[in-house]
Amino acid sequence: MLIKPSTWSCLEIRMQDEVTIMKTDNSSSERVEEFRYLGTTLTNQSSIQGEIKSRLKSGNSCYHSVQNVLSSSVLSKNLKMKIYRTIILTVVYGCETWLLTLRKEQRLRVFENMGLRRIFWPKRDEVTGAWRKLHNEELNDVYCSPNIVRVIKSRK
Repeated sequence: MLIKPSTWSCLEIRMQDEVTIMKTDNSSSERVEEFRYLGTTLTNQSSIQGEIKSRLKSGNSCYHSVQNVLSSSVLSKNLKMKIYRTIILTVVYGCETWLLTLRKEQRLRVFENMGLRRIFWPKRDEVTGAWRKLHNEELNDVYCSPNIVRVIKSRK
């Protein structure tokens, strides 16, 4: 395989004080701390936190671009759910390599619940008659698909 030296970079990954360096015949490469490859940000710290943050930011921008559609009373809930699942799929693309902590799982669930609340609207309380947001358990009952964390764990 022929690699043009001007088109590639070298990412140095440190694992327990061991340095892995990629070398080629008399070629030097630019050392970087992070770069994007196939839509994923790779870092020299092997941290996925920045990647999840980037994906949530991207998902939020997608969500806000269709926010008016999702809150419209003209469209059916089935159509809104298809649009929403498309947004979720952009967030979890390539998630097979993610190591999730409880904090990261919580951030992903907050993102998911934000969109679901927009689709399923507030609910009128039977006792007081006031409108209120749906609780997480109620959202899980209404949303018949597995939540975002389960999707990520099932892809591993």
